[in-house]
Amino acid sequence: MRVKNYLEVKATQELPGVLKREVITAQDGAPNFKMRVFEVEPGGATPNHTHAWEHEVFVLAGEGMVVGEGGETPVAEGSVVFVAPDEPHCFINKGDEPLRFICLIPLPK
Repeated sequence: MRVKNYLEVKATQELPGVLKREVITAQDGAPNFKMRVFEVEPGGATPNHTHAWEHEVFVLAGEGMVVGEGGETPVAEGSVVFVAPDEPHCFINKGDEPLRFICLIPLPK
């Protein structure tokens, strides 16, 4: 078992206004999933993209929109999001505070 504070993990800047911390990875002994914590500054957004794997998101703080095939859907603290494989998506911070969320993705086999 490993226990750490996510803030102990070095953040990388994905693009201006978007930070990512890979808080649980294969280096921690995780055999199936990677856990990342993203922070999107007010007015910022993740890029609109697709990938072949699903992922699950849990919003920890802030307010924003998730944009997918069905349009824009509001998200806020406590929201959970399932993104299906190959679904175009992005997250946009529409609030005054950072939009912080956990994102789980499968590790490559």
